Amino acid sequence: MDIRSIALNVYQKSLDSAYAGSISDQELKELSPQENAFIKRLVLTALRRQEFIKSIIRNYAAKKIPARPDIPHLAIILGAVEILYFRTPDYATVNSYVELAKKKGNKYCGGFVNAVLHKICRDKEQIAARTRLPFFPAAFNEILRADYTAKRITALEQASQEEPALDITVKEDPEGWSRKLNGQLTGNGSVRLRSAGNVTELPGYAEGHWWVQDLASSLAVTALGDVRDKSVLDICAAPGGKTAQLIAKKAVVTALDISASRLDTMRENLQRLGLQASRIVCADALEYLKNAPQYPIVLLDAPCSATGTLRRHPEIVHTRTRADIVKNSEVQRQMLEAAAPSVAEGGLLLYAVCSLSKAEGEQQIGRFLDSHPDFAICKIDAEEINPYGMPGFEELITPEGYIRCLPDLLGGMDGFFVARLQKSSSHKC
Repeated sequence: MDIRSIALNVYQKSLDSAYAGSISDQELKELSPQENAFIKRLVLTALRRQEFIKSIIRNYAAKKIPARPDIPHLAIILGAVEILYFRTPDYATVNSYVELAKKKGNKYCGGFVNAVLHKICRDKEQIAARTRLPFFPAAFNEILRADYTAKRITALEQASQEEPALDITVKEDPEGWSRKLNGQLTGNGSVRLRSAGNVTELPGYAEGHWWVQDLASSLAVTALGDVRDKSVLDICAAPGGKTAQLIAKKAVVTALDISASRLDTMRENLQRLGLQASRIVCADALEYLKNAPQYPIVLLDAPCSATGTLRRHPEIVHTRTRADIVKNSEVQRQMLEAAAPSVAEGGLLLYAVCSLSKAEGEQQIGRFLDSHPDFAICKIDAEEINPYGMPGFEELITPEGYIRCLPDLLGGMDGFFVARLQKSSSHKC
């Protein structure tokens, strides 16, 4: 089995918006752990270095690079990754990708790949020494420029190229588990691991003491405070990180999601954790909410562009455009409209998206509040989401009282937005 051929297939699919959002596991199932790890590292590095390597290719070839790299350019990018960042011998790398280009393209592709990779080998020390490498393509920069300064975009670009740490949420005793796992306790009680290895082999995984959840994502439920014995409607619940948090905090949870397969994954996750939702519903939220009862807490983790997940899913920066932001914003608007009647008088509506775009976050909530005077912002304080009193959490709170997480904050985290709203009852928040 040619693992570089599989890597090229996975890389190519990752750049297809129909597949973007996850590195394909289907192609990797029958490989050894070592082969699996090699391919994932190779593809992820290629995605993070794609714009930089494309700029190198332009110096060596007159042929224009397509907006979405074709077979010879994919082969060159993967080959350049091995030459510049791996320890594979140069001759073996060049030969492998030349043959791969011939097999998937033609002999002329092979000649082109051979010529460019040989030049990269010749200049590799000079190329590898470069710093401040470009990561974001023009279309992704266009998304960010709508909301952020050039200085902030540079910080986001640099932070997003770093290998992310592994954050976990524990059911109880975060201080104890931070010691057992040799991790770092964060301000909200998450435990951060810098070199986790195989997650399933870590202490406490099989016994269901904790689950993987980015620090940013965990802040949404943290912002709800004490939810013991409160009924919560968790919309778009799967795969269940926030659902598990709610149940672990003794909430009575109705978990709603449109995807049966994702709900199956959630059930498996909850079973491992020894947690159980009060009710699990597979339905389109817009249909379900037409006749739903009212809840004191409604959590809407809305569908979004997922641009905030770019550290773990670097394919996102190559596949998302302003059109995706516009499309998702409309879906979010519809879901907020549908969810509003299901919030009981005096109750809370918690809105969350893993997006960097303010059109999906701050502006979305601004529009909602303009048309729903019965809702008001229930401001979130840094102390609420930082019970362990770690420095830096105040940077996550906007002047309006929202949570706005960015990849360059708190040592690295997903981009995330959270708004906590209260429905009338004189808006006591």
